[in-house]
Amino acid sequence: MLTVEDIHTYYGESHALQGVSLEVEAGDVVCLLGRNGAGKSTTLKSIMGVTPPRQGRVVFEGQEIQGVPAHRIARLGIALVPEDRRIFPGLSVYENLEVAMQPGHAGERRWTPERVLDTYPMLAELRHQDGATLSGGQQQMLAIARALVTEPRLLLLDEPNEGLAPVIVHQIGELIDDLSSTTTILFTDQSVPFALRHARKAYILQKGQVAYAGTTAELRENPELQERYLSVA
Repeated sequence: MLTVEDIHTYYGESHALQGVSLEVEAGDVVCLLGRNGAGKSTTLKSIMGVTPPRQGRVVFEGQEIQGVPAHRIARLGIALVPEDRRIFPGLSVYENLEVAMQPGHAGERRWTPERVLDTYPMLAELRHQDGATLSGGQQQMLAIARALVTEPRLLLLDEPNEGLAPVIVHQIGELIDDLSSTTTILFTDQSVPFALRHARKAYILQKGQVAYAGTTAELRENPELQERYLSVA
């Protein structure tokens, strides 16, 4: 579904990604791991067109999308849930979902605001509440739900557990497991145990480059690799 080939992404003159390559097959759940500043978020933003790579290729379902504006990439079937969630203030939970629906969507919708609220009762109870007043965990659930109503075939989650209580982290894990039956997922996370539970493949980034690519089962059985690339010095 997604192929990233040797992408180089910059912030000004800072060379953030230095030849990152990865693949995500349809129906897979893949996690990007690495220490802070390794390039995980930048990789997702480069795929989404928020920070376009200066070199390399990004191919989604056979179509090259590097250099394509982010809003057009979204219409192709990719949704990004950013680390800071970007909930629209002044809009209710329901309105946050409603405004994200793409007009003129072809075919039957899998995710309508009504189905989202039926599936996630916590949001249903808050449907009339201003999205900006929700707790961090509630905002994260809303941000993911808002991405779902765009009918993505590929869902990008950037640090979905950042700053959340353990009970909410557990709920996010269950949500990823549930969505994996119908949606391809690429997510970043600081937690190796979380990634090993909920992803099937993993890439480890170090200083803007891929240091490891393989299954989470292989990573689980290699604590020395985890220590080398993921432990905090």
